[in-house]
Amino acid sequence: MRMRTMVMAAVAAAVAVPSVASAQSAREVRHDQREVRKDVRHGHYREAREDRREMREDWRDYRRSHRNVYRRPAYRGPRGYRYRPVTVGYRFAPAYYGRNYWINDWATYRLGRPSRHQRWVRYGNDVVLVDVRTGRVITVYNGFFW
Repeated sequence: MRMRTMVMAAVAAAVAVPSVASAQSAREVRHDQREVRKDVRHGHYREAREDRREMREDWRDYRRSHRNVYRRPAYRGPRGYRYRPVTVGYRFAPAYYGRNYWINDWATYRLGRPSRHQRWVRYGNDVVLVDVRTGRVITVYNGFFW
């Protein structure tokens, strides 16, 4: 019976260690993002596509191993709020991308740095990059929060 317990513990450790070790640091993520931009500038689109796919997989690994970071309190939208999935180009009313909904700690969630006049905004369990001058959606990550 004791031998079986030791074997099960060894198997559990062998399965757990690779998933924890695969999460990248924020510095490595920034480096990878620079590599993608460099590939695109030089016309290496296939390499850029592969790098983006790897970054997405690394982000998913990070999200799985840091579940508590992505667990947030219930979303309380503006008055009359009703969730509808949005896509790139959708135009939000100003109440939906106001200061109350900004994600100021975007680096914690491994989101890219927003440009001038852009903000990461929580919309339901989604995260949306919005141009705050026009209300237009630039990027959408559906089901971002648990």
